Amino acid sequence: MSSNHGFKKLALAISPTSRAAETAQELQDSHDWVALEEADALVVLGGDGFMLQTLHTMLDTGQNLPTYGINRGTVGFLMNRYRQGVKLLEKVNRSRSIGISPLRMEATTQDGQCQVEYAINEVSLLRETRQTAKMEVSVDERVRIKELVGDGVLVATPAGSTAYNLSANGPILPLDSELLALTPISPFRPRRWRGAILPDRSTIRFRVNEPDKRPVAAVADQKEVRDIADVRLEIARDLELTLLFDPGHSLDERIVAEQFMV
Repeated sequence: MSSNHGFKKLALAISPTSRAAETAQELQDSHDWVALEEADALVVLGGDGFMLQTLHTMLDTGQNLPTYGINRGTVGFLMNRYRQGVKLLEKVNRSRSIGISPLRMEATTQDGQCQVEYAINEVSLLRETRQTAKMEVSVDERVRIKELVGDGVLVATPAGSTAYNLSANGPILPLDSELLALTPISPFRPRRWRGAILPDRSTIRFRVNEPDKRPVAAVADQKEVRDIADVRLEIARDLELTLLFDPGHSLDERIVAEQFMV
């Protein structure tokens, strides 16, 4: 359903690409733009990567503005289509709100340091050397796999299920499914395990076996922690980001359509 948000002050974030810069120039006279600190909604020009970067900046600063993306990149899964000559403020006010919460990653390194990062798309655990990674996998404090052997493993949110997760043959999750995808990356053992779909209230934990011989890095979207010993993941329910989509732009439909791409 569409709504009337009543936004009046819009800020603009522009990807450092020529395509985004050209669109920003076209939009300069269409609205009286304000600084981010004064805005009640944010318009993002770019692609999915720049959108993720912008959302992470808001997570880091604690400023959660409803965010309306305009696709000036390639895929634009999290973005709206750009249409010239349309009154942007009216479009933003008619948009549909979708709330997403990131994954919270607590990564403990081999020397005992703990680092907390957040992932909107996925957390990936990846081998650092030519040696395969070996990890114990637990869900809600119960060991499910004593030793997963392969290139790594990832946990994806519905928003990230069409990204790296899909490339690793993981399932696509509808945005409102309240599920997480647990997907192995080039698994060697157990041979027949292809991953799991878990409720998003689950707590997932990985312990690295033989960390000195088989070092593993953890990556929360673009933020990497190397030489990890233990990683704990859960949805950060105290953090919610708000994405705005045109009424005719159904993210659910895009998720369904993506599963029939050949």
